[in-house]
Amino acid sequence: MLKRFFKYYKPHRGLFILDMTVAFLAAILAIFTPVITRSLLKVHIPNKDLRGIIVLLVVMAVIMIFKAVFTYIRIRWGHVMGVRMESDMRSDVFAHLQKLSFNYFDNVKTGHIMSRISNDLNMIAEVAHHAPEDLIISVFMIIGSFIAMFYYNKQLALIALVPIPLLVIWGMTFGHKMKGGFRLVRKRIADINSSVENSVQGIREVKSFTNEHLEMEKFGHINFTFQRAKEKMYKIMSIYHSGMTFLTDFYYLVVIGGGVYLIFLGKIDVIDLLAFTLYVNFILRPIERLIHFTEQFQQGTAAFERFIEIMDIEPDITDKKNAKSLTNVKGEIEISDLTFKYSSSEDWVLQDIDMKVPAGETIALVGESGAGKSTIASLIPRFYEAQKGSISIDGNDIMDLTQESLRKNIGIVQQNVFLFDTSIRENIIYGNPNANDEEVIEAARKANILDFIENLPDGFETLTGERGVKLSGGQKQRISIARAFLKNPPILIFDEATSSLDTESEAYIQKAMEELSQNRTTVIIAHRLSTVRNADLLYVINKGKIVEQGTHDELMANKDYYHNLYTKNMLF
Repeated sequence: MLKRFFKYYKPHRGLFILDMTVAFLAAILAIFTPVITRSLLKVHIPNKDLRGIIVLLVVMAVIMIFKAVFTYIRIRWGHVMGVRMESDMRSDVFAHLQKLSFNYFDNVKTGHIMSRISNDLNMIAEVAHHAPEDLIISVFMIIGSFIAMFYYNKQLALIALVPIPLLVIWGMTFGHKMKGGFRLVRKRIADINSSVENSVQGIREVKSFTNEHLEMEKFGHINFTFQRAKEKMYKIMSIYHSGMTFLTDFYYLVVIGGGVYLIFLGKIDVIDLLAFTLYVNFILRPIERLIHFTEQFQQGTAAFERFIEIMDIEPDITDKKNAKSLTNVKGEIEISDLTFKYSSSEDWVLQDIDMKVPAGETIALVGESGAGKSTIASLIPRFYEAQKGSISIDGNDIMDLTQESLRKNIGIVQQNVFLFDTSIRENIIYGNPNANDEEVIEAARKANILDFIENLPDGFETLTGERGVKLSGGQKQRISIARAFLKNPPILIFDEATSSLDTESEAYIQKAMEELSQNRTTVIIAHRLSTVRNADLLYVINKGKIVEQGTHDELMANKDYYHNLYTKNMLF
């Protein structure tokens, strides 16, 4: 794990070297203060050496200036390094998320993902900056102090070493416990983020069902578990810090006691003890740094473990090594012996599906809700992979194609349209980021939404709100169709694009769909007769199997399952 962490230093090795260099120099300079103080008290002041006193005081002032400069460099550029490393990690995890299939997002809460991208990476950035410099400053100050102490008096220096193992043992014992506590807290933060996100996104449902109290109860439970996790963590932390406080005070007592005893024996004088006392302070400060380092390192380790958990998830849908691009698409789709179930379920959603869509024709998939129609629509662009069977486009098995080229040639208009929280123009241009203004306007015209947009005060720059909340269902649907026009794919999938709309909106969208479907292979999933009446062929699906196929008139004449659904108003 450390090896993977260190690789993020490589692009910023210059800043890392600068940070470590000034930290090292600051530690070395700090060690000279007791040396100069001892020299003043033991040599220059007794000898009334005014010139020597002035020189040493000037040297101390210069040391202070350099330490201040080094502190500025360390704090500013050390933090810059941490921020840049955080940015690199955030880019990596975001890019990795783009590779993961729908299956991952079906099973992971958005709030948990957001917590890892924001809170966790911020903690890692702090560790990336502070941990190495705290470690190097502490180590060199402790080593330097003990070198000076052994030089002045070996016996008192040995006495000063006695409490060190106790400090180390205490730190290691509770450091491990703190790591588990921090990991639990970060998990509970993710739960809170997820709860807030769900409640905010569903605020209209919450208010319409007057379930504010229910949301408060659910949030209260999650908030309480977070509170208990933090209380447990702070209990461990308080034991850790109180123990370290006692041991550091005890350390000071041991050195003073040992020094007084040596003075009593006549082996050192008061000035030497004073110098040792200054060095004890110089040792205790680094130990406090190491305490902070241990605490922060445990938090950073817990956060980085959660980061690499995501990075280690292998995409379950990947391109083959020699995958080819889908080009010159005519649009013939053939599905053979297709059988599929979701990873989270043991029940088969589709079984032995055989279907053929000639290039340029329109077919419709009909059936009751839950029959498996939308699943077929998700399998064609390879959002999921079937356990058995195959799907081919123009004779090319989609498993042999690159995902990018496959999906570039398929346009999807769904029932639940997602609009980004930005302008109408940017939502439309998402279908083709390279499109110019004229093409955007033409796409809006073809989608029967241009007049509406032009009558808005801000026109195409009107903000849609989160998930398009400022627009009606029909308006969002037509923007989605405009997006598909701009993409201009040879294959179209309409997944219940009109099922939840009023009659007027449906008429607008029906007209847009008909224009968009011209000279394209089109798969329509629909509940309404008006949407599928003109389809070249209908496939009737029941419980994951195709039970009938034909035109609307042929199926009605058969007086079988389709006829039964229609006459009982179960389909349309």
